[in-house]
Amino acid sequence: MSAPDHDTRRIGRVMTWLAALSLLGLLWLFFDEQLADQLNPNRSLVVAPGAGELVLKRNRMGHYVAPGTINGQPVTFLLDTGATQVSVPAHLGRDLGLQPGAAAQVITANGTVTVRMTVIDELGLGPFLARQVRGHLNPGMRDDQILLGMSVLKHLEFIQRGDTLILRAPG
Repeated sequence: MSAPDHDTRRIGRVMTWLAALSLLGLLWLFFDEQLADQLNPNRSLVVAPGAGELVLKRNRMGHYVAPGTINGQPVTFLLDTGATQVSVPAHLGRDLGLQPGAAAQVITANGTVTVRMTVIDELGLGPFLARQVRGHLNPGMRDDQILLGMSVLKHLEFIQRGDTLILRAPG
């Protein structure tokens, strides 16, 4: 085999591998986006100024997940009507400007946990804003989702239709 033929074949193999890697990368990006949409179909939620309601779609696991803020920092809330208060993973507390207070025992789906009480100065969910919200820092929570409990949700009206949840301020 001559040197030019050998070089051409080598370049062809390199180009084939680069094309395959590029295709795998594009497929990964596509399916990663699809999976993210299934886990949080509300992640790109835009609320019109002055809107009096928030419309959420249920994720593939049957939960309502929504973007929001705590003390001006973006967070992801998991709406949890079974939670009494807002439960923040302890590892997020400092970044969200939350001060750990007194220790307390809470009963969770995973058993009894010792948490630190805290007060959230400002919590935003779509068009709704709550101030001085009682919550706790939970060391047992490992992911970054924040359980939005009844200390906030009790101030809203719920309408559920199929896989959609509409939240409104009581009128």
